[in-house]
Amino acid sequence: MKPSHIATAVSTLIQIRQPTFLWGPPGIGKSQVVRQTADAMGLELIDIRAILLDPVDLRGIPRIGDDGTSTWCAPSFLPRSGTGVLFLDELNAAPPLVQAACYQLVLDRRLGEYTLPEGWAIIAAGNREQDRAVTHRMPSALANRFVHIDFSVDHEEWLTWAEAHDIAPEVTSFIRFRPKLLHDFDPERADKAFPSPRSWEFVSRLMGGGMEKSMLSELVAGTVGKGAAAEFCGYVTIRHQLPDPESILSAPNLVDVPTDPAVLFALCEMLALSADSGTMDALLTFASRLPDEFSVLLIREAARANNRIVETDGFARWAEDHAEVLM
Repeated sequence: MKPSHIATAVSTLIQIRQPTFLWGPPGIGKSQVVRQTADAMGLELIDIRAILLDPVDLRGIPRIGDDGTSTWCAPSFLPRSGTGVLFLDELNAAPPLVQAACYQLVLDRRLGEYTLPEGWAIIAAGNREQDRAVTHRMPSALANRFVHIDFSVDHEEWLTWAEAHDIAPEVTSFIRFRPKLLHDFDPERADKAFPSPRSWEFVSRLMGGGMEKSMLSELVAGTVGKGAAAEFCGYVTIRHQLPDPESILSAPNLVDVPTDPAVLFALCEMLALSADSGTMDALLTFASRLPDEFSVLLIREAARANNRIVETDGFARWAEDHAEVLM
C-alpha cells in the first residue's frame, strides 16, 4: 500500500482504536507517515522505541503499599489522559520478553494496574524478516492482535512530499529521471549505504553544504551507495552544464535540441521552473521541437510548478494536439 493510502487507512484505524502494524524495508518513511497522520488529526504522538526497552520498562516497578500488597508503578512515558497515538516503533526488533509485555497493552489496553486512556490508539511498525534487519519473529499471539499493512514506495508521492519540504531540486529531478533509485534495497547485498527516501533526504542536506565536488561525491556514495552516487553525480554535472533557461525562452526556435535523454530530462526539469503566463508561449514552442515523451514531461512539470498555466489558451491547444499521448 502506498503512503497516501496508508495515511487514510491509519487515520480510520486510529478513530476506531484498532491496533495497526506497518511493515516495510528500512528507510521508506513508516515512522514519518505515522507522525504526519497524527499531526493532521491534531493528536499527540508518543514515540516509543521498543528495541531500547527492557520488559520491566513497560510494566513498571513494583511498590509495596501500606497494606503490604504490591502494585506496579507504570512508567511516566505512558499517557494518562487526553487523546493521541502510542507508537511502538521497531516493535519486532525488541527482545521477545518486551514483545510479550505488549500483549495485554495492545489487546486489552491495560498493563498491570495501568489503563490506556480511551482517546489513545496504538500503532506499531517494524522491518520485515526478509530485510535482514535486527528482528525477532513476532509471536502469533501478538501478531493476531494487529491489522497488518505492507508499506510500499511510490516515487510520485515522494516527489510531491519532497517539493513541499524543500528537497534540493537536483535530487527531485534525478528521482524523476531514475525513479527506481528512490529505493533500491537488496538484503542480499552487503552494502552499508543504499538508496531510500530517508537517504535521499540526507543527500539533499549535503547539496546545501557548500562542499567541494570531490568530497561531496564521497559523502553521497556513503549515503546512497557507490552505484547510485555515480549516477547522481553524473546527472548533476550534466544539469549544471545546461544553458541558461532565459536564453532558451528568449529564442526557443534557435536553440539546439540535445539528443542525450539524460540531458533532455535535466533540461525539461530546469525549464519547467520558469513556467508562468509570460513564458508559456516560448515553453510551448520549445516543447513542440522535442520528442513526444519529453514534450509531455516539460509541460507536465511546468503545470506542476505553476498550475495557473493550465488556464491559458496555449496549454489548451497543446493538450488537444497531444491528446493521444496524454490518454
